[in-house]
Amino acid sequence: MKALIRIRHKLAAVGLIFAILLFGGCYTVPETGRKAFIIIDEATEMKMGLDAYRKIKTEIPISSSTKYNSRVQKVGTRIAAVANQPNFEWEFTVFDAPKEVNAWCLPGGKIGVYTGLFQIVKSEGQLATVMAHEVGHAIAKHGAERISTGLILAVGQEAIASAMEDETAEDLENIEQVKSAYGVAAGLFVMLPFSRKHEYEADRIGLILMGKAGYDPRHAQKMWEAFAEYHREKGASTLEYLSTHPSDDKRIAEIKYYMPEALEHYYRATGRTPPEAPARGGEMRKGGEVPSARIHRGGKTGSGRKVFRGIKLDEDE
Repeated sequence: MKALIRIRHKLAAVGLIFAILLFGGCYTVPETGRKAFIIIDEATEMKMGLDAYRKIKTEIPISSSTKYNSRVQKVGTRIAAVANQPNFEWEFTVFDAPKEVNAWCLPGGKIGVYTGLFQIVKSEGQLATVMAHEVGHAIAKHGAERISTGLILAVGQEAIASAMEDETAEDLENIEQVKSAYGVAAGLFVMLPFSRKHEYEADRIGLILMGKAGYDPRHAQKMWEAFAEYHREKGASTLEYLSTHPSDDKRIAEIKYYMPEALEHYYRATGRTPPEAPARGGEMRKGGEVPSARIHRGGKTGSGRKVFRGIKLDEDE
């Protein structure tokens, strides 16, 4: 049982590592201000992104569709212009994969969109929703954060493995049980929740980028509702806590919550006048409402501050 005592001491050190992951950080995520623990330098991260991008381009055929390529280039250029990443070398590629309903953005601004996505995407605003979300992952360095987390967790595994030398069969069995439990806990309570947190954060950043690029962020709600319907039709279901993605309903709820923040950027970028809030007790405007937000005009004094409630898009928008 001496080994288990040593394990307890080693796990105490691992617990410190977990605390660093959860409460520490050395990178401030743009737009959200969250502190992220990242131990990979930007040059290494971007090289990994470029290598992966080149590899994918050799494995999946590139689409020759002028329609799809022009749409992706147009939307991608607008999103990239407001992402504030001077070190990124942006590239946009449409891959001929009609069964893949997906897109991604690798470190360094390498964006891939699969033709299968256009089964759902029906407008420029909806395409902007997906691409801005993926860019959100890249500028938040989610990939580097997950790799950093994995490296730290590996240290914990090695600490446990080092205690397995020169022990009895009974000790080894006990050690294996502790090691197994540690691996399950690490997977369920660190790696997967980090991934869901990243999805929510990318949604929020994506909404802001849409607004700054002049795309009405209310397209996002319609886009994710379309994804939810697609998932229902395909019969896709999984317990959320065992999934790396949040449930559709929770994602849409989060989008509604952050919509006022995104609309503020949208009205600033476009110079459009926000709609007036309906009078208390009055009739709701057509399409319903989303939570209120404030537009600040006239500098730091806040003069001309205007309260509004965003109105959902009409069906033809």
